[in-house]
Amino acid sequence: MARPRTFDRDHVLHAAERQFRESGYNGTSVDDISAATGLGRGSLYAAFDGKHGVLVQAMAGYFDRLGNVPAKVLAGPDDGALERLHGYLLRAVHGVPLADDVPPASDRAAAACFAGKMALEIGASDAEVQRIAAECFSMLVMAVAECVRAAQRNGDIDPDADAEDLAYLLLTVIRGTDVVGAYGHSPARLTQIAESAFALLPRVSRR
Repeated sequence: MARPRTFDRDHVLHAAERQFRESGYNGTSVDDISAATGLGRGSLYAAFDGKHGVLVQAMAGYFDRLGNVPAKVLAGPDDGALERLHGYLLRAVHGVPLADDVPPASDRAAAACFAGKMALEIGASDAEVQRIAAECFSMLVMAVAECVRAAQRNGDIDPDADAEDLAYLLLTVIRGTDVVGAYGHSPARLTQIAESAFALLPRVSRR
């Protein structure tokens, strides 16, 4: 009996993620995934139960890699929270990965949040994709909101403002720049959008 073919699962899922990022779910065929990963169609179906199974596991891998990275990036002393929030916003709108093992992207559109990209495309009709995307977004909201609270404790942001509301505002801007960036607008334009969003934070006047 022939021995089953072995493969690096993480490598395969990273390659599939890059393919889905570049072509979208509907624009990616099983043959595309096979070419990108080096696995034959039979092996893909046996290991992942087809294209949808590859997507769900690739999204789960993305969520696992993202893990607590945003919280670690935004964590620190209260007196540096506002600067960390500013840096995070600028980095995010330019599609700069927070973790070193996030697969590189060939263009700005492909650098957008993988979970968000898939949710926009098929989340309305795919409960599993929607669930994973929602978990990713909730994790980001918690990390950003905690940084906002640190800035509030330091007296930089109005303590009466709702930290979660401000986190949703900033993350909505970030996800919006995924779309603006996909249309080919310049990095300077994206930076201006980020700076305008940052200026909307209710700052505390200092004498």
